This record gives sequence, structure tokens and C-alpha cells, in this order.
Amino acid sequence: MKDYVCLATFTYPHETLILRSRFTDENIMHYFQNETLVGLIPFSSSAFGGIKLMVHPQDVSKAKEILDSFNDKSSSLRIV
Repeated sequence: MKDYVCLATFTYPHETLILRSRFTDENIMHYFQNETLVGLIPFSSSAFGGIKLMVHPQDVSKAKEILDSFNDKSSSLRIV
């Protein structure tokens, strides 16, 4: 897991739910660093650097495509 790449950082655990489902459906190897810690102490997210989306190097391009689709202003599943 040390070779995984950080693609995005989130403040709250609920921001990761749709991505987790989508990445699992697409068989993208990933994990969310600090997710449990921030879930236990919600207002400490900035102190721990947020929840980091870590993706396996072979899945980075596919994961970026999915992230870009969520950031598209015309998407109904946009990440706010």
C-alpha cells in the first residue's frame, strides 16, 4: 500500500460514499486514509490532513476519469 497515489482529499466521511461504491463497481483498488479517525473525531479532519483517497498506480487513470465525471457541473451526481 505504500505505492498508492493520493488523488483527492475530503473533509467529511459522507463525501466518500458515492466514490467508494463507484470504485468498487469498477474494481479499482483503493482505500481512504484517515477515514475511521475522522469518523470518530469529526471536527479533527483538518488536523489530520483530511480523508485521503489512495488509489493503486495501475488504476490511477480510470480513477481520475471517475473523479472528473463527478466534478462536471452538468452531472447530477456532482461532489459538492
